[in-house]
Amino acid sequence: MPSPDTARARLRPSPALVLGAVLVLVWWAVTASGTIEPVFLPNPLEVLRRLWLSATRGDLLAYTWVTLRESLLGSLAAGVLSLPLAWALARSRTFSRAVLPYVAALQAVPAVAVAPLLVVWIGYGTVPTVTLCVLMVFFPITVTVLLGLRGLDSDVIDAARLDGAHGASMILYVELPMALPAILSGLRTGFTLSVTGAVIGEMTMGGQGLGMVLASQRQAVDTTGLFATIVVLCVMATTIHWILHELERRSRVVDSVRGRRAT
Repeated sequence: MPSPDTARARLRPSPALVLGAVLVLVWWAVTASGTIEPVFLPNPLEVLRRLWLSATRGDLLAYTWVTLRESLLGSLAAGVLSLPLAWALARSRTFSRAVLPYVAALQAVPAVAVAPLLVVWIGYGTVPTVTLCVLMVFFPITVTVLLGLRGLDSDVIDAARLDGAHGASMILYVELPMALPAILSGLRTGFTLSVTGAVIGEMTMGGQGLGMVLASQRQAVDTTGLFATIVVLCVMATTIHWILHELERRSRVVDSVRGRRAT
């Protein structure tokens, strides 16, 4: 049975939820006082009402799914490309010195500057948007996984070698599980950036997601709609971020238990 302290800790409200509630109350108080025109800052109740109407009578869920799909595809594709590259960078210092500066330079190029080139090379639609997401999240995932591989417990690696693990078996059964927290951490960071990449891609290269909705609302000076769409993007990114954070936390617990058993 859980201890009383544990039970009381579970009943305590999350600090993030408390802060969010305070911010919403301040937002409501400012708009209710009439000091700011609704065209600049709409009332949160009006934003909530727009969200409800868009979800029940509009195509908000369909637009959200398009952006979510593009973000997930972009971050997963970047993860697939980053894993072998990070492993090669961790194994060869010469290769790292030669390649890593160019990977960092790729990250320094603004996404808005890359988007017109992708339109010329690929065209409009989902594929160039996903490609833009990959370009935006490739560097942070690579660096995070690289740091995780370089920080693997050498005692566990040596013990695995004594047990006969070499080559592919070492990577699949020892290094990859130990580096799983770093991989999830990289994906967690990458997905947040991937949402930004998907929105930028849809606004500049066309699409059927929330970026297109934002562009239409901007042209119509629909501030309430803009806030509602931004809230959806925040909820989407925060939810995936929390899921990956929990997976990362649990994988770290499993990794620490495995390390104690190995030593």
